[in-house]
Amino acid sequence: MNRRTALSTATAAGLAAILAACGGSSSGSGASAMPTSDMAMSPAATSATTMAMPADVNDQDGTFASGMINHHRQAIEMAELAADRSTNPKVLALAKRIKAAQAPEIDTMSRWLTDWVMSVPADMSGMEMGDSMPGAMCQADMKKLGAMKGADYDKMFLTMMVGHHKGAITMAKTEVASGMNAQAKALAQKVIKDQTTEITEMRSLLG
Repeated sequence: MNRRTALSTATAAGLAAILAACGGSSSGSGASAMPTSDMAMSPAATSATTMAMPADVNDQDGTFASGMINHHRQAIEMAELAADRSTNPKVLALAKRIKAAQAPEIDTMSRWLTDWVMSVPADMSGMEMGDSMPGAMCQADMKKLGAMKGADYDKMFLTMMVGHHKGAITMAKTEVASGMNAQAKALAQKVIKDQTTEITEMRSLLG
């Protein structure tokens, strides 16, 4: 029952510099499974009367939900910094939209994992996510972002978020290709659509 679970040339160069400082932990080169411990079956499911795993769920569905929950959590953490650091109305509005869209998706995916007899991953805020999370930011860059103000914050936030969104799209495409659950695949398609649109918006704001 255990379940295993990149804009103009200048902007791209800026992002590359950010990622290099993290030793490549923000790579979006492909989706990788979350650490096994995040996909472990919930303790309640180990009783003699364990629930049957839904027939329309496979390992990729669990990996997608568990991985995207923590990916969304970091995006929200980045967006929440905007409130007292940015003075750009467009950046502030974007940050609010990101939080408003992704927080409910976290709730939805958490319910799925519970229904699928899998544990909801622990909140990794303030922790390194490693190379297993496409587009994830290292803590050195999260701290640097938190110290920024005004236009400097806006530039770094937008640059980082483009990379973060690209990572989420990579994860979502893997789910569309290899997942089984219809709801999870539909959410993955929504992530691809919404975050592709937001990447275009952020590139425009970067100029």
